Amino acid sequence: MEINIQIEKAKKGDQNAFTSLLDFYWNEVYGFMLKRTENETDAEDIALETFAKAFDKIATYNPEFQFNTWLIAIAKNAHVDLLRKKKSHLFLDITDQEDQQAYNVADTAPSPEDKLITEQNLSMLLQCIKELKSNYQEVIQLRYFQEMSYQEIADELKEPLSNVKIKLLRAKKLLTEIITKRHI
Repeated sequence: MEINIQIEKAKKGDQNAFTSLLDFYWNEVYGFMLKRTENETDAEDIALETFAKAFDKIATYNPEFQFNTWLIAIAKNAHVDLLRKKKSHLFLDITDQEDQQAYNVADTAPSPEDKLITEQNLSMLLQCIKELKSNYQEVIQLRYFQEMSYQEIADELKEPLSNVKIKLLRAKKLLTEIITKRHI
């Protein structure tokens, strides 16, 4: 496979070229992220996000640089974003005594309002998912509700791993568009 030809085809929107590039570079990007994250799920998610971003921005790719170098740079940025997201969710270290004082004051049960908001958000998300074609609904369900790995999904659907990756990539993109339209 001549990479530069596939890149040019991908720039013109050729889905087969995207698939070829994903197949060719997946192991490199995934392996790189697995070493960095030491977590298969995070590595898969970052790799998938990397290809999604790369395909969205392929017109900006500079052929003076190796394509895999460009992908790895995108992956590093996606990893940093993930770390920032996780860091913002961490709590400060507190002592057991402070924790007990907070526990005595705080009611940890969700309020009726909290429950309603959570249920409404989930209901809205499920309605958006139902707007997807059934094959996209299925991969979203398997990945995010049943928490299956990409390989487990491929085995379940009896499809090649690359098809599952592309299908999930498209499903996430379409779902984002549906959610964005509803909030405008």
